[in-house]
Order: sequence, then C-alpha cells, then structure tokens
Amino acid sequence: MSVNPHLTRLRKLCLALPESTEKEAWGAPTFRVKNKLFVHYRNNHHGDGRIAAWCKELPERQMDVVESDPERFFVPPYVGPSGWVGVRLDRKPDWSIVHELVERGYRLVAPKRLVARLDTDA
Repeated sequence: MSVNPHLTRLRKLCLALPESTEKEAWGAPTFRVKNKLFVHYRNNHHGDGRIAAWCKELPERQMDVVESDPERFFVPPYVGPSGWVGVRLDRKPDWSIVHELVERGYRLVAPKRLVARLDTDA
C-alpha cells in the first residue's frame, strides 16, 4: 500500500489541533473536534479528478476564497451551500494557506475553551 503524501501532510495539520480526531466517513478521512467536522479529505470524488481538502468556512467568505484563485479553490459538492471551500492538494498547494483554512475551519466548530487553548499554545 502506497503512502499518500497529500493525506499525510493534511492529517498532520489537522491532528495537531487540540482534541481533533480522524474518522472515516463517506469512504474518506474526515477530521473533527468534539465530533464536529472541520475538514474532509477527498481523492477523485466521484471521478472529479481532484485530490482535495474540503474545509469549513463562513458562507460570506467562501466566494472571496474561491475567486482569489479558482485554479486552487472551489465550491465542493454537498457542503458548498453551507460555505465550505475545497482546496486542491494535487496542484503544488501552498501549505501555509492550507494550514490557515484548516485552522479557520477548526475555530468555527471547536468549543471556545479549545480555541482559547489553541491561542495560548501559539
């Protein structure tokens, strides 16, 4: 079985956040805090040809992110209407931007005490 470097790096970012966990759902890894989803990994979802992370985002920020670089960012199916943003991992991603999206998604769903812990640890 080959190691997927995109998933390995994404997993490291997500699981570094306080009390985050990984759970397989819908046939793919998802990352959660207190069972609230903040990142969903997808590899060629229904033949779309993308390796991507779908990240929780504020609906009012979604199009700003997507329009900033439509080659890298997209509105993912199913969760897109709720503001989520897809980021392509198969196009030499800027991992600092991926980290920002992951952390922002985490902050949107994590309890305040865990967000405070994240801020203290930084």
